[in-house]
Amino acid sequence: MAVVEVPGSKSITNRALFLAACGDGASVLHAPLQSDDTEAFALGLAALGYRVGRTPEAWTEHGEPAGPPAADADVYCRDGATPARFLPALAALGHGTFRFDASAQMRRRPVGPLTAALRSLGVDVRHEQAEGYLPLTVTADGVKGGELRLDAGLSSQFLTALLLAAPLMTEGLTITVTDLVSVPYVEMTLAMMRRFGVAVAHEGPVFRVPPRPYRAAEYLIEPDASTASYFLAAAAVTGRTATVPRLGRHSLQGDVRFAEILARMGADVRMGDDTVTVTGPDRLTGVTANMRDISDTMPTLVAIAPFADGPVRIEDVYNTRVKECDRLDASAANLARLGVRVETGRDWIQIWPGTPAPAVIDTRGDHRLAMAFSVTALRVPGITLDDPGCVRKTFPRFHETLARWVSSSR
Repeated sequence: MAVVEVPGSKSITNRALFLAACGDGASVLHAPLQSDDTEAFALGLAALGYRVGRTPEAWTEHGEPAGPPAADADVYCRDGATPARFLPALAALGHGTFRFDASAQMRRRPVGPLTAALRSLGVDVRHEQAEGYLPLTVTADGVKGGELRLDAGLSSQFLTALLLAAPLMTEGLTITVTDLVSVPYVEMTLAMMRRFGVAVAHEGPVFRVPPRPYRAAEYLIEPDASTASYFLAAAAVTGRTATVPRLGRHSLQGDVRFAEILARMGADVRMGDDTVTVTGPDRLTGVTANMRDISDTMPTLVAIAPFADGPVRIEDVYNTRVKECDRLDASAANLARLGVRVETGRDWIQIWPGTPAPAVIDTRGDHRLAMAFSVTALRVPGITLDDPGCVRKTFPRFHETLARWVSSSR
């Protein structure tokens, strides 16, 4: 058995940074993820005037319940969707002019549902180039709040951004959601808001957030469940064992449910309160899986699908087309490079059993494709990545950690 120490959750780290920024006092975030995305978030907060002290073990952030201290800022979000979608909502609570831009990759990803919602609440938001995309400028004078309708069918991050900001709106906020993907990420947001002192009333598609200050907190950040999926899949496809500590059935992260798919495929999965262990079978079984709520792990399943004894079909994952790249298209194209039979539709992909051949993986700069197909490479010597360094977005030491697991699990 090989224990894998997975770094902190990106989703939890960035939510905690937002919540700590709004808290009354100094919050301490233990075991945060240190990666390109979280650094972009922390530097964005610094540009907005917040004080964030960082050490390898913990980050300390001094909150400002009145909104960003700065009167103007130029925030560069790098490749990060959470900085690009959360920080404009935070900036709207302040008073000043705040510009947001990002990499070419992030400029291609939509932010329109968020900016439309902010405009409906009276916030002055201007897109400098294409409507609904970065770069954008927020001219802020606080937010009154009230009621709005939101389509979160492309990403739950739009809803999360508004929920996180809502307690600092003068009247709070009631949001009626007309469509929603990745529900577990919203549940994570609500649980973390409670931990920082604000309870959201949630019934069906309606979320009611009271106007109430957050309190500062000490917060221990879980390992990243999406990242854990690569090691669990590696165990499943090689017949070895991987154990991830501090991640289990009580995790805030929906992606821990990827282990349930591996169990359906024949892996031995043991889910404890604070640990998950997967041991691979002699051969995986084909499966059909709806991954709407855990779509970040779709590439992980794609990567091991050719080694199953029957077709693997993944459904209801249209939102993966508007991630760092079109992940459905990229997954299919790379499987074809490996000589594997694959078909895709608007929101599905199906992979048939095959014997992948060595090839260069076109990562399209997407960390999840790079990490997923690194798992395929455990069974296919000669597979290489065109951009192995893109994993820095969420796990800079991924390749070294995978190599150590391979060595220790023999």
